Amino acid sequence: MLVKVFANLRQICGGVTVEVKPKGDRVIDVLDKMVDMFPDLQAEIFTSERTLLPFVHVYVNGRNIIHLEDVETRVKEEDQFALFPPVAGG
Repeated sequence: MLVKVFANLRQICGGVTVEVKPKGDRVIDVLDKMVDMFPDLQAEIFTSERTLLPFVHVYVNGRNIIHLEDVETRVKEEDQFALFPPVAGG
């Protein structure tokens, strides 16, 4: 599955997209595999309780997972998966 990453996550992951082969078919499986691949990602997206940090957004096929089944949302290889870190600006 291709995951598109944004902002500072691109530096951590080494590019705009990352090829991820999760062990399951849920959003959390994709994110866990990404943390396995890029350990620095852990602090950028997860709390110490392994929940998404506030303002971290995951989109599957253009829909925010908070409007689906959150991290339990099922994904398929061909889905569009995007990961946005918290972003400050003004």
